[in-house]
Amino acid sequence: MGIIKKGIMSGFSGKVGNVVGGNWKGIDYMRSLPSRSDFTPTQKQIEQQLKFALIARFQQPLSNLFAITFRNYAVKQTGANAGMSYNLKNAVTGTYPSFTVDYQNALVSRGDMPNALNPAAVAAVDGIVNFTWTNNAGAGKALGTDQSVLVGYCPEMRSAIYTNVGPARSLEAASLDLSAFLGKQVQTWLGFVSLSGKEVATSAFTGAVTVL
Repeated sequence: MGIIKKGIMSGFSGKVGNVVGGNWKGIDYMRSLPSRSDFTPTQKQIEQQLKFALIARFQQPLSNLFAITFRNYAVKQTGANAGMSYNLKNAVTGTYPSFTVDYQNALVSRGDMPNALNPAAVAAVDGIVNFTWTNNAGAGKALGTDQSVLVGYCPEMRSAIYTNVGPARSLEAASLDLSAFLGKQVQTWLGFVSLSGKEVATSAFTGAVTVL
């Protein structure tokens, strides 16, 4: 029950119907009660929520990278959201409730600049993973000065190590220190970003590698 303290034209405190009245720092206010929700999600909505959580866990340690590598698709949204949209549609496999990330089809960068040819990643010693590729500068927007994007993601630790300012396309090789994941399997990708940061290559999956 609401109580009027200073006459009918004043504020009130308490509840009248679905309206709550009160006073905060001398200011009378009224607000509506939140409506009850009897919403029960459908099976399809439950499945989508699980997929969303799965991709969110994968992308969380890469969110700062996605701000750069998905910037050209971040129209009225963040780069991370643009990546989420793509990976939700293309990088989830399995059946409910056992969904998993399809790393081979997941992207960590996206754009219309050509990636390099023959991308590969191989574990060396002391936690180093070596990336190699064939320089294809001059193909479309590709330039020899494009900086490599190197990514190593460890599913077991839900953690990633990456760089978006790696050695130039023309050098055909780069290394990433993944010693933090020693003895564990990591998923790897190679991409490129132009020196201006405006052009991005769609990433190439370079396989699962056990860090030695």
